Amino acid sequence: MSTLAYDGTAMLGRQLLRMRNNPGLLILTQTMPVSMLLFFGYVFGSALAMPGAAYRSFLVPGLLVATAAGGIMTGMFQAAQDTHRGVTDRFRTLPMSRAAVPLGQAAADVVVTTVGTVPFLLVGLAVGWRIEGRPLEAAGAVGLLLLFRFACTWAGIYLGLLTRNEEAAGQLGGATFLLPLLSSAYIPTTGLPGWLRTVAEWNPISALATALRDLFGNAPVPGEAAWPVAHPVAGSLLWCAVLLGIFVPLAVRQYARGER
Repeated sequence: MSTLAYDGTAMLGRQLLRMRNNPGLLILTQTMPVSMLLFFGYVFGSALAMPGAAYRSFLVPGLLVATAAGGIMTGMFQAAQDTHRGVTDRFRTLPMSRAAVPLGQAAADVVVTTVGTVPFLLVGLAVGWRIEGRPLEAAGAVGLLLLFRFACTWAGIYLGLLTRNEEAAGQLGGATFLLPLLSSAYIPTTGLPGWLRTVAEWNPISALATALRDLFGNAPVPGEAAWPVAHPVAGSLLWCAVLLGIFVPLAVRQYARGER
């Protein structure tokens, strides 16, 4: 375990340096959520029954979760890039833990996400969003968000190691933008047709968005919803456990196998 911690910390440092040397990607990932908040909040908000400020309070937690789900795309692209360029093969020849490289990538992504969440929340405060709940509950919401990002990044790492191609990973990663659209990230699910509402409420993004709205005090838990949305904190934790339980061993095994 000490070897994993040491090697994982080294890989964490390597990933942070890599991100620092690629400022374009950092700028894009940090400005995109802010742009979406302003666009959705003021354009879509005017077309919904909710007043503008109320909708923006509803939207901020949803966009936080949608951004966290973007860990699938970033994890996939970075893992595929390293594999395509032969970096992963060179790491595989070193005497280090097989879990260190994907762990370092996932941990670095969470660090960058934590830092990038701050300006987004400041913009959210500027457009009318407020934390209405207790500080401890708000801290729990942030912890849940980062755990979900960590789990999504592992899923992306596995898919990136599987595709082994930057272009394919970029195209496949673009499809992840559809996930928040089939959830309650941007709109309430109560007005959706029956079958579509069921799909949306069993989307992990819906459970986490509902949990954040509840913990931040922005919106109550909807009644007569699917179990993950009716019990959003427990549902979010369960989804994170499922994602980590599936993709951590898959990613580590795929990294260890290489091309075999």
